[in-house]
Amino acid sequence: MRLPRSFSGWTMAVFGVLAFVLGVLGLISPDTLLVMLGFEVVDVRPVGDYTLVYMAASSMAAVNMGVYYVFAASADYTPFFRWTVPFRLVTFTVFTMLVVTGAAPAEFFGVGLWEGLGALITGFALWREGKLLPARQSAEAA
Repeated sequence: MRLPRSFSGWTMAVFGVLAFVLGVLGLISPDTLLVMLGFEVVDVRPVGDYTLVYMAASSMAAVNMGVYYVFAASADYTPFFRWTVPFRLVTFTVFTMLVVTGAAPAEFFGVGLWEGLGALITGFALWREGKLLPARQSAEAA
């Protein structure tokens, strides 16, 4: 596997490594991740409480996502970089709204902020590299 070859690639690699590490943490110690996110950790979970199942599922998704981001960065797969920007901004909006409406604790805003800032930094890097918008081929080349 190669190191990223561009600023935008590095933004993706850093995000991917962080997602992977936090996903592994959630699999190994879901209570630690719950505390980091500002959620209450209980000693005994009532019947029908699937918090730990959800933590395992979302942590596994974070592990997979982290691997995708690192592989895309290694391949300098710019289309993937571009695709992530708007969707990470949507994630920022949804997660922020969860905090604003009181559905999630204030600490959870950090997840939204991580997504939003990461999207803006990646978008800026793509813009700076002239890769934010896909290249348009001329009619002669088609």
